[in-house]
Amino acid sequence: MIMSRIEAPRDEATSNLTDRLLAGLPADAVLVDPDVTASYANDMASFCPAGVPAVVVLPRTVEQVQHVMRVATELRVPVVPQGARTGLSGAANATDGCIVLSLTRMDRILEISPVDRIAVVEPGVVNAAFSRAVEEHGLSYPPDPSSWEMCTIGGNIGTASGGLCCVKYGVTAEYVLGLDVVLADGRLMSTGRRTAKGVAGYDLTRLFVGSEGSLGIVVRAVLALKPKPPQQLVLAAEFASAAAACEAVCRIMEGGHVPSLLELMDRTTVRAVNELTRMGLPESTEALLLAAFDTPDPAADLAALGKLCEAAGATQVVPADDAAESELLLQARRSSLVALEAVRGTTMIDDVCVPRSRLGDMIEGVERIAARHRLTIGVVAHAGDGNTHPTVCFDAQDPDECRRARESFDEIMGLGLELGGTITGEHGVGVLKKEWLAREIGPVGVEMQRAVKHVFDPLGILNPGKLF
Repeated sequence: MIMSRIEAPRDEATSNLTDRLLAGLPADAVLVDPDVTASYANDMASFCPAGVPAVVVLPRTVEQVQHVMRVATELRVPVVPQGARTGLSGAANATDGCIVLSLTRMDRILEISPVDRIAVVEPGVVNAAFSRAVEEHGLSYPPDPSSWEMCTIGGNIGTASGGLCCVKYGVTAEYVLGLDVVLADGRLMSTGRRTAKGVAGYDLTRLFVGSEGSLGIVVRAVLALKPKPPQQLVLAAEFASAAAACEAVCRIMEGGHVPSLLELMDRTTVRAVNELTRMGLPESTEALLLAAFDTPDPAADLAALGKLCEAAGATQVVPADDAAESELLLQARRSSLVALEAVRGTTMIDDVCVPRSRLGDMIEGVERIAARHRLTIGVVAHAGDGNTHPTVCFDAQDPDECRRARESFDEIMGLGLELGGTITGEHGVGVLKKEWLAREIGPVGVEMQRAVKHVFDPLGILNPGKLF
């Protein structure tokens, strides 16, 4: 294990590390107050251990990042890169004695090109701020994680995050054209391109997307942009069973429809949202399907989709007439995770993606797991791409309930693999799922991934203990 080779530094070593860092960084970029550094110890994942960082560094320039990595390499100190720490896998959690490298101050949008339909940004740019900036040029950056008002582009790249619009527009990986990356020894490498096409050499850009900071530090990204689409309209369809809602999803996708959004909420989630928001959703609803189109004639597309929902057994279909009604319908989906957290106070949000054809089996399996462990588990899903978020609700002060929550979480991942899926569609592996990564990719896969890691990080100082 990489972690076994790295010990927390002594006070003298910490002082030496701090002095070396300050030789190339301004004083306000190096934080050593234990009360302050402790606040950088972890992301938003449950059940993920976090260590005590020796120092937190907040660089503003590429050269400062290079300095940090040169010092870390010379002193053999682990480095944990961080963005906004909104992740849900423990990938940004500190290790004892590490340098936490927070990139949030590198937050400049360097270029937006409407002709080339690209933008060049630093890693600390917040997703929502970037999306709004490109909209002023008549463009769109589609990836929209649920935490888009807080999460950073660098963090999105590190975890290959997705969002509600994935069904039509794809995930972060499909928008990253090129990267500037500071390697473990401080060298700067550029990958990819600014052009619409390019196949020169191995695709190292894709290698870094989703690598969770284990191969290098992303300090600049070239991102592809799309023309800004028309305003979308939303439809809500209620079903008497999750199986019927999943059948509707299959009919929609089989019929060649391309919605801009296709989201599913199970009965547990619908009831939690009702309890929190008093939205008045029918208590008889066993599953709620939300669909949207941003086409030139979204009303016609929604009408066709509504007929498919009715044929699959929808008890009620409600299309929005305008943007305001569409936003009102989406409020239920946006409130779902907060509502589930309110059920027992703490949640574990799983991230299992299965083939669309097995979506119904996944939801039914989660219901059985919840009953067996006597827990409340709500499921929200990016139904159009089969990415489910079973959310385990539990009381963090109850040891037995915590145990059952963790066991159910693991069983859900096992179910996903049995159905031909993957343990993570957009949240990443981090600490939370690294044992399951080995089960998914197998021993040869683990061996090859570790070999790749060794090429880029031979000392094992970049985000140790993550992935595998």
